[in-house]
Amino acid sequence: MYNREIETLPLEKLRKLQSERLVNLVNRVYKTVPFYKNKFDEQGIDVSSIKSIDDIHKLPFTKKTDLRDQYPFGFLTVPESQLARIHCSSGTTGKPTVVAYTKKDLNIFTEVVARSLAAGGAKPGMKMHNSYGYGLFTGGIGIHYGAEKLGMSVVPMSVGMTDRQIMLLQDFQPEVICCTPSYAQTIAFELEKRGMRISDLNLKYAILGAEPWTEAIRSDIETSLGVKATNIYGLSEVIGPGVSQEAYDEQGTGSYVWEDHFFPEIVDKDTGEPLPYGEEGVLVFTTLSKEAMPFLRYWTNDICSLSYDHSTSRTHVKMGQLKGRADDMLIIRGVNLFHTQIEEVFNEYKELAPNYQIIVTKQGLTDHVEVKVETCSDFQLKIGLGNGFTVDEVLKNTALTSMAEQLRKRIKDKIGLSIKVTLNCYGAIPKSEGGKLNRIIDLRNS
Repeated sequence: MYNREIETLPLEKLRKLQSERLVNLVNRVYKTVPFYKNKFDEQGIDVSSIKSIDDIHKLPFTKKTDLRDQYPFGFLTVPESQLARIHCSSGTTGKPTVVAYTKKDLNIFTEVVARSLAAGGAKPGMKMHNSYGYGLFTGGIGIHYGAEKLGMSVVPMSVGMTDRQIMLLQDFQPEVICCTPSYAQTIAFELEKRGMRISDLNLKYAILGAEPWTEAIRSDIETSLGVKATNIYGLSEVIGPGVSQEAYDEQGTGSYVWEDHFFPEIVDKDTGEPLPYGEEGVLVFTTLSKEAMPFLRYWTNDICSLSYDHSTSRTHVKMGQLKGRADDMLIIRGVNLFHTQIEEVFNEYKELAPNYQIIVTKQGLTDHVEVKVETCSDFQLKIGLGNGFTVDEVLKNTALTSMAEQLRKRIKDKIGLSIKVTLNCYGAIPKSEGGKLNRIIDLRNS
């Protein structure tokens, strides 16, 4: 543990701390941020009525569109001269969302990342290979300074240049790698292609995030890289990576949210009403301690649940595995579809590799979905197709046609949608080059 006192703080004391910080935060943003003052006044919210963390549901939500509307510095609570760093989100359209930090904010940022890395198995004196992007994106720099605060030495590799990544992993022998899950798979795939062994590297822990992933992907990464793989979660608007972290010895039970700084809620995606512990909905965060640009009830769009049921070594709440994003939910012929639902089906088949892509098109007025998924190399050898096959060979091979039909029926039974399944040979579907992997290609409006 990096900060045992706060990570094991009794819940009663944690609630008291959260309440004090929320009351101070509400009063500060009402005085300094016109957006919040207007929201409070429009909704008839009396600042003095916010007396504890139990009153948080009275406060308005903040959404990404609000950040873009207040671009660049409409949410600042301090003069620009007091800023120590400015980051932007990796938005793909329009203006980016801006996040700013004072020196105090950066200290909090490095603290929660150090906690997260320690929970993931990292220790002072270890080397960390950092394959998150440096620059305006918060991932690379955030992980970097947190690792140094923990007492690690950092290889600031950033994204891409997979050949060089593998060379440095072999030459520098780091114990920890930080990257997206899909990029960890890319590295493992390249190692296999080159005939390299796990023993050629010294990796022991992989701390992975920035995209949803499953137990099947975890198993694949742990087997192919010889590591303990854990999930780190964060988003720029809240602070960056380090909002929550999975403990390496508590895998599969959720990720601890550092709720002395980030108060989490789960709300109904349609009504915004708070949901009880254990129910799935949209994850919302209030940044209790941020100084430069704090947010009340920031709507993340991530779908998950919260629970204390599996909080064993620490007292903080755990967030469950991300199901997906509310804005990534596909509506296909009236049926709600998350890509993770299809992935759950694929996890049932040892013949499949954990790499797939969903393509959505429209023919006339009807939506059509095709999912492409790789078969594993062992299965290909077993059915006599070697290391690769063509589309024509799929049509001629009864084992492949039978597998595709099984998958189509299983998806239909589980999700209620008829989806075309196309089998690809191992390594055929594009892999991550360091950034987030886009599992869904929606061509309906193109």
